[in-house]
Amino acid sequence: MLVTGGAGFIGANFVQHTVRHHPEYEVTVLDVLTYAGDRAALDPVARDITFVHGDICDADLVDRLVGSTDVVVHFAAESHVDNSLNDPFPFVRTNVIGTFTLLEAVRRHGARLHHISTDEVFGELPLDRPDRFTEDTPYHPSSPYSATKAGSDMLVRAWRRSYGVAATISNCANNYGPYQHVEKFLPRQITNVMTGARPQLYGTGVNVREWTHVDDHNAAVHAILARGRIGETYLIGSGVECTNLQLVRLVLELSGQPDDAYDLVPDRSGHDLRYANDTTKIRTELGWRPVHDDIRDGLAATIAWYRDNRDWWLPHKAATELNYRTVKS
Repeated sequence: MLVTGGAGFIGANFVQHTVRHHPEYEVTVLDVLTYAGDRAALDPVARDITFVHGDICDADLVDRLVGSTDVVVHFAAESHVDNSLNDPFPFVRTNVIGTFTLLEAVRRHGARLHHISTDEVFGELPLDRPDRFTEDTPYHPSSPYSATKAGSDMLVRAWRRSYGVAATISNCANNYGPYQHVEKFLPRQITNVMTGARPQLYGTGVNVREWTHVDDHNAAVHAILARGRIGETYLIGSGVECTNLQLVRLVLELSGQPDDAYDLVPDRSGHDLRYANDTTKIRTELGWRPVHDDIRDGLAATIAWYRDNRDWWLPHKAATELNYRTVKS
């Protein structure tokens, strides 16, 4: 198995999950190690994998790696919405050109591909209705990030139809858990509290997200690899929805802080109101169910992980906060 982007948050957790639960795979990780990739996230399984430091857009390297693998799981992506608003080009390069480069190698060598995507490609749902995204929801991306992920999804579908590439796609809800970079919403709020800063909420905090533990997400990906139908798309989500305000208040409560110890900041451009996935297809076809269906317990464990691993995230914290200030200015 080749895992692209395997030193990032979800990718590194996927690699650890694979080594521990699926020893039938020999795992190679390809990662360029941008600011969001950290080889230390692979330390628990470093002796059990092969790590290649390289770029998903390097056609020769990608061709060589795909040529010696059976299954490719494609996590590699630029994924932070705020950064995409500030500088879209890295998102076009990695998410679109990188996926094209990988697809061409898969086409030449006949490898099985699973492409990891996001529910953000569908745009937003209304706050006042119980609508959910399905696999047939039209794409309506709101940010350069989600637009480039939508583009990569479309490339995978086109290569499946035009060239017969053996591919599947999953679009997941927000993930949380260990090793998530401190630029992302939950770890940023958690580490703000731990460093004595106040959590910050865009707008009034009414935006709703569905939160899925990263271990549940990665178990779903393995279910798709084992039993999913080639050419199909599967939505992944826990069914657990929270407003950003509810989540910040829960972080504060679990951290022993007053639930009003947060600040509201001006909303970001194109901020989607709500995401929620209808996961009937993956549950009925593949028998997948989330294990972590209690956000309180899952969040408490995540807070404990960040408390116990300050050495992993603290070196990135100052640069992250500086970048937020730079983007907003």
